[in-house]
Amino acid sequence: MTWADHGQRRTERLALPGVLTAEQAAQTVDAILAVQRPDGAIPWFPGHHLDPWDHIEAAMALDAAGEHVAAEAAYDWLVRHQDAEGGWFAAYQDGDPARPTDRSRESNFCAYLAVGAWHHYLSTGDDAFIERIWPNVAAAIAFVLAMQQPGGQIGWKREAAEDGGTAVTDALLTGSSSVHQALRCALAIAEHREEPQPDWELATGALGHAIRRHPERFLDKSRYSMDWYYPVLSGALRGPRALARIEEGWPRFVVPGLGVRCVLPNPWVTGGETAELALALWAVGESDRAVRILADMQHLRADDGLYWTGYVFEDDAVWPVERTTWTAGALLLAVAALGGDEATTAVFGAERLPNGLAPGCCPPQL
Repeated sequence: MTWADHGQRRTERLALPGVLTAEQAAQTVDAILAVQRPDGAIPWFPGHHLDPWDHIEAAMALDAAGEHVAAEAAYDWLVRHQDAEGGWFAAYQDGDPARPTDRSRESNFCAYLAVGAWHHYLSTGDDAFIERIWPNVAAAIAFVLAMQQPGGQIGWKREAAEDGGTAVTDALLTGSSSVHQALRCALAIAEHREEPQPDWELATGALGHAIRRHPERFLDKSRYSMDWYYPVLSGALRGPRALARIEEGWPRFVVPGLGVRCVLPNPWVTGGETAELALALWAVGESDRAVRILADMQHLRADDGLYWTGYVFEDDAVWPVERTTWTAGALLLAVAALGGDEATTAVFGAERLPNGLAPGCCPPQL
């Protein structure tokens, strides 16, 4: 079974002058669909692993393109393979649930279901879907919040059972920022269902405060561009502070004409980081810069419509030699936001997402 004939294609809405034509968008969507397995799994590329976060990113791109049947199949894969504690393993060989290759469970990987589920609902208006997936979202959020630390930050993973199954208390700014977005989407689902979750509101407020005010509560990964822009991309930072953060990191991470460095000081730009930065720029009103940086990354586009993961510019070399569904997915989501796709703008614009309760506030009266 292939997914290429499913869905009502909307790739004309993914055309962006100077970046992507409708025909190129359709080719990219078809390339993601060609990688998707008959059971709905979307690995990085055929024969490589699936991780839940990137699987969801690709599914969200399919929804933005109108491929709702294929996107729902991706979420159904997660529903079928969620464990009893509400999590998923960090990696599965070629998306095969019987062949996990990393049995740890990462907090942001598991929380991201809430982002994808809310995006799918906003894309389709399918109430039956959101009711069906609600128990899985609730279980995933419970699993993740069990790793929240007293300072609000989220421990980044739970070790594999054979390694003791202990929760790691160290927190990553990028991962916690992604969890913050997921918590807000989970709260939006709860509000839609008229099922308040005051504990989630408190957890979201404490996490947002940690991200905005307490960098010392996170491991120092400031060499990585994701730690630079993710507080903005996730919606934890907005307004002047978000713009100041973007400006501060711009000369360190952005390589004009090529895209965004993954990690300093390496001469390596990556498509996923570039597309995500474009989403962050759009979210703070910098759409012109977002379009320019998306145009810069088109040197990574391959003939099949997918995108090379990265490029080592000092050696003029594509590296690694792989074209990943999640890189293509991030590009399509950035284009969708810039084009005004309602579901994508709602999830990444964040204005309509609940903020949670500030630390020290009392939960609402039920």
